[in-house]
Amino acid sequence: MRNYGRIVQDMIAYASQLSPSPERDALEVYIAQCMRQRNLVWNRDQEAGLNRVRDDIRRLSNGLLPCDSAAFEQLMGNSTPVVNAKKKKNK
Repeated sequence: MRNYGRIVQDMIAYASQLSPSPERDALEVYIAQCMRQRNLVWNRDQEAGLNRVRDDIRRLSNGLLPCDSAAFEQLMGNSTPVVNAKKKKNK
């Protein structure tokens, strides 16, 4: 889980301490977006699937963050984010 970074791990630890609320759901979605982007940086050839991100959030929070809110499900419906690819220059 090192590819996500210490800040993401700290955000998950903070969110797991919160009681279920809309703010916690919003934080779960934000964490998932951050993890998805960082996963794309480390694994450019592979799709950064949200199912993997969801499993990683559950694993890092020891099951305290279920990631089953409506906002998270809406995020699941979105397509994979586009990463700006560097174009090769013709010499």
